[in-house]
Parts: sequence; C-alpha cells; structure tokens
Amino acid sequence: MKSIEEKIEDIAKKQLDAAGVKYFTKTETINSEIDEALTKAPSKSGGKGKNYPDIKALIITKDLRQIPVMIEVKGKKGDLIKLNEYGDIDNYNKEKKESNFSTIQKYAVNGAVHYADAVIRHTDSYNEVIAIGITGWNENAENIIELGVYYISKDTYLIPKKIGDYSDLSFLENSKIDKLLNKIQDINLTEEEKERKSKLFENEIEIKLKLLNQKMQDIYNIAVGSRVQLLCGMIMAGLGVENRVQPLQIRDLKGESGKKNNDGQIILNKIEDFLAERNLPEQKQSMIMANLTPVFIFKGLQKQIDGKSILKQVYITIKNEIMPIFKSARHLDFMGKLFNVLNDWVKVPDGAANDVVLTPRYVTEMMAKIALVNKDSYVWDYALGSGGFLISAMKLMIEDAKNCITSEKDLSQKILDIKAKQLLGIEVLPEVYILAILNMILMGDGSANILNEDSLTGFDGNYQQGEMEGKEFPANVFLLNPPYSAKGKGLIFVEKALKRMKNGRAVILIQENAGNGQGDGYSQKILKHSSLLASIHMANIFSGKSEVTPAIYVFEVGIPHNTKQLVKFINFENDGYTRQNRKRSSQEINLKNTDHAIERYEEVVNLVLYGKQYLHYLTKDDYTEDTITLKGDDWTFSQHRKIDTIPTEADFKRVVKDYLAWKVSNVLKNEDGNF
Repeated sequence: MKSIEEKIEDIAKKQLDAAGVKYFTKTETINSEIDEALTKAPSKSGGKGKNYPDIKALIITKDLRQIPVMIEVKGKKGDLIKLNEYGDIDNYNKEKKESNFSTIQKYAVNGAVHYADAVIRHTDSYNEVIAIGITGWNENAENIIELGVYYISKDTYLIPKKIGDYSDLSFLENSKIDKLLNKIQDINLTEEEKERKSKLFENEIEIKLKLLNQKMQDIYNIAVGSRVQLLCGMIMAGLGVENRVQPLQIRDLKGESGKKNNDGQIILNKIEDFLAERNLPEQKQSMIMANLTPVFIFKGLQKQIDGKSILKQVYITIKNEIMPIFKSARHLDFMGKLFNVLNDWVKVPDGAANDVVLTPRYVTEMMAKIALVNKDSYVWDYALGSGGFLISAMKLMIEDAKNCITSEKDLSQKILDIKAKQLLGIEVLPEVYILAILNMILMGDGSANILNEDSLTGFDGNYQQGEMEGKEFPANVFLLNPPYSAKGKGLIFVEKALKRMKNGRAVILIQENAGNGQGDGYSQKILKHSSLLASIHMANIFSGKSEVTPAIYVFEVGIPHNTKQLVKFINFENDGYTRQNRKRSSQEINLKNTDHAIERYEEVVNLVLYGKQYLHYLTKDDYTEDTITLKGDDWTFSQHRKIDTIPTEADFKRVVKDYLAWKVSNVLKNEDGNF
C-alpha cells in the first residue's frame, strides 16, 4: 500500500488552522530549549542526528501553563501505534537495554512519545508534553484518519497515558483546553505501572552510573573519595532553583585558569546559590560547602583534555546522561544507587568498618507499610545512610495526604509540614550524609531535619533548627538498618530510640542473631518498654555486599511485652527474587523477579498486619504464631518453626515413588538384579 503521509500531514495542519492553533513545521523551531532537547536525545534511528517531529505546537493555558505538543504523522493503515505485553507504548527493548528504535521509526504514536520523552528529559522548563500520533490511508476513494493522543509527564513517571479517543485535532481549540486539562488531571497510574516503571528507571540509573563511574576511574583517574562529591555537587549545580537560580549550562564552563573564574569555582558558586535558595540553615550550608570545596578546587581536575577541563568533561556526561533520568525519577533513592555502584567497583574508605550497606527500595517500602506510615506519622531513622527509609516513608505520607485531603490549600500545607516537620534522620559519616541531603532535596526537599551527628552521643531527641528548634520530635515511627558492628549487632540504636518514643511502631532490619541471645542484653531491655509483634527471616537481600543473615523485627512501642502475647514468625527466605552478584551487570541481571516477588512482599505486609488468612505464595510452614520469653533470646523464626511429624497420604506416595525410582536406577545399572 502506497503511503499518503504528506496528504495526512496537510490534513492535520488544516485542522490545526481551523482550531486556531499556532504550529511549527518539521524544520521550524518552537524555541531554542526544545530545539536543543531534540538535538541531545538519540534520533528515531538511534543515532546522534537531530529529532524532527512532523508538527510541533505549544499550548499556553489561562494560568500561563505551557504544554508542548509533539505530532508524528504516518500514511499507512496499521502504522498508528505498537503496544507491549503490558499495554504500554513499546518504545523500550529490554533485551538490548535501549530504545526500541525500529518501533519508534515505524509507528506514529511511538515516534511522538519518543519526541515528548526527549523534551521532558532534556529541558529545564517543561515537565509535561502531549504526544499525538496520526496515520491515514485511502479506502474506497475516502481518506480514513486515526489518532492516538497521549500525555507524558514527570508526575506520571514518564509513562505515556492515553487521554481519550479523538477523530480530529479540534480538541486543541482554545475553548476546549479546560476540558482537555480536566481529562489530564484525572489520569492516574496503577501500582503495577509505578512499580514497573520504577524498575526500568532503577536499571537505567544503574547502567548510566556504572558507565560514568568507569569513565571517572579509567579515563580521568578521579579518586573514589571524590566521585560522590563530584556527582552530588554537579547535580545541585545542574538543577538550579526555579525562578531564582539558573541551572549550570555546559557553555558556562570555559576552562579559564583564574582563581575566581576556573570551572571548579564556577560550579561551587552555583552550588552555593542552590543551597542558599533552598533555605537550608547556614550551618548546614557551610558543612556541605566545606565537604565539596576541596574536590572542586583540586587543580588536577582543572587539567585540560581535548580543550576541556576534566570537570567539564564529567559535567557534560552528567548533564546529558544522568540528569535526564534523575529529573524523571525523583521518587527513587538515586544517591543510594550511586553509593552502591561505587561500593561494588572499589572499596569505599572505611565502608566495611562502618557497615555501609544500603537497604533496597523494595525492602524500605515494605517496612514503611508494616509501620503503618500515614500522613500524620512522625518518622525518624538513627542510621540514615542515603535516606532510603525516609524517602519511602515520605512517599507513603504524601500519598495518604492526597487521598484524605480534598482542599488544595490544606493539602499543600500538609505536604510542606510532612517535609519540614515530620521526617528526621541522623547520619554520622559526612560522605554519606551529603547523599542523604541531596536525596531529600531531590524528592522536593525533606532535608530540613537531616542531621550530621552521632545518634548515640550527639542527639538529644529534639528538633535542631527552624521554628521547632529545641522542641521534642514526636516520633511515632522508627525505621532502621543499623551498623551491625555496633553494640548488640546494632540494637543499641533501637533501644535508644524506642525509649524516647511514647507510642507507635518500630520496624528494624538487623542481623538476625541479635534476637537469639547475641544482642548484648539490649533485646531484653527493649522488651521492658516495647512489644515484639513480628519476626521475619529475610532472604539474602544484601547479596555480594554483606554476608549477614538479616531479619526484620517489628515492635509496638510504649507497651511492655506480655509473655501471653502471640508473636508472628515468618520465613521469607524465598522472596521471589533470584540474585546474582556480577559487578558490571545491571540490576535487571543481578535481581530478577522469578516468582511473584512483588506479590510476595505485599503478602508479608498483610501477614504482619492482618494474620495467616493472607497466606498465598508462602506456605503454612512459613508462618507460625508463638509466645516468647522476656529474655530477648528467642526472636528468630527457626526457634519457633513448627514441624508437622504426622505423615500424610502424600508423604507415603512420595516415599514409594522415590523408592521405586531408586530400584529402577539400580536395575539399569545392573547393580541389583532383584526387582
């Protein structure tokens, strides 16, 4: 069938004219920022050439909200759209770990979504785009036209969502924009879609960070201790602050050698402005700048390679490769990924001594759910790491607020309170503390109460800044993965925090033997003011990073343990994931969902909260309820495992089957002729 693409494109332009929409043709420019974004992204064929949407437009609403529109036109029947097995736009090839360029080239909607993705990832001004695919063909002397209209935004994790069914472009008329915006506002993602996209983002983040880390190591010889600071600082400089601090542009780094104009100082100036405009306390700003300054003024990084300083070379990679993913995936523990990449490739200074093992997101999210985190929770973490627990908690808190509060004004204030007053984390290691600060800033700024202290000796349980300074932090949720080298395998942190809490829940990921008598007496002390609710024997979630056997212990705080109370014991050794530890492989290779992992983690949440009626993927042998003593030495699943010694008919059949198989094997081997 001969393509009538040009004819369909002319029809589309006439419809836009009739709707009063100003549009831009393939070679015309909307503005330099969008033009530059389309140049930076891979072309439809995967090369480095520029992207050329057939038609472009820019919707400007009454409140001056600007939404770019990318339109791709085809001219054959069947060339509108291709979806994958999940019903999503099929623009990513999982096997090749790259965009599915053949599909992007062939199908109209897929191409439009590719352009929309480029605009969001590679601009600072646009967080949402409408992607429209149009195809048409001639049938019985009549032109048949099909449209696919999709919305892509950071808020929807860059998952293209269908807006509605349209037969022409009249829905873009100015008088119909409010109706279009209402439809966009009603677009929601399912939990499955969010999880699937999060996994893709995490995989992409990890691949890009590993490539950057390898480049910093092999090409630029940048010391491991400087890489975290370099990336953190450059992301701050590259973000800027809306309407106040322009993001650092690659062209701003000119390679000059002057004391105030060298590339390192230019980056530091941007970082300083970024921190000041984020309203961080001066003490915190000073500490961060003191941590970053030695790296950026180091003369070795001012060295020129191919006419560009090493700093500029690294920033080009970060600006073009890392920032676009990062801006799209702020809901993830981004800096934790960075730290784990460095920890995988080379030993982080004192990493083993300080037990720097960051908890995977799927575990922090499960623990936050078990802790019953909601919009009114006050959550703290005494060994913060990169902030993964607080990120998971903040996400749940904001979701709950959105579900419960209908007033936009009240909701905005509640979200501000959650970020400014309801989260507190303490991290003693400066190089890890800065990761947590940046992580929380990137999440929309829950960094107000992130402290660089020793939680055992330097923290009094109070707010340390802002209008709440000196007042008690009313914690009712405690989430923790402590350093296992501390007293009681880390239980000293638990005992200290729980004594300060009046009520609430504590969910602790810790070395399992802390609960079987190796807790240095802290387990016994904890039971005097808090009740053990559940004990979960975990899978090898730290594969390749730590050899400890982890467990999660769940406590009701403020109620001394009663020996009559039944505790839930769960064997979660089979969590549905298959793990490898290939340092140069991505998470997609090293962590595979091979047996309903997502459902299993949700099942454990339900088992802890509601009991054995939620057993499905786990067996009855993986769950039991039993009492414990007040000695604190009988908390592990293995100590309460119930073994059913009464044989069943199935047991008899299995034994007979095994015996017959053994006899047949012997006959075949001529080892036993008696059958």
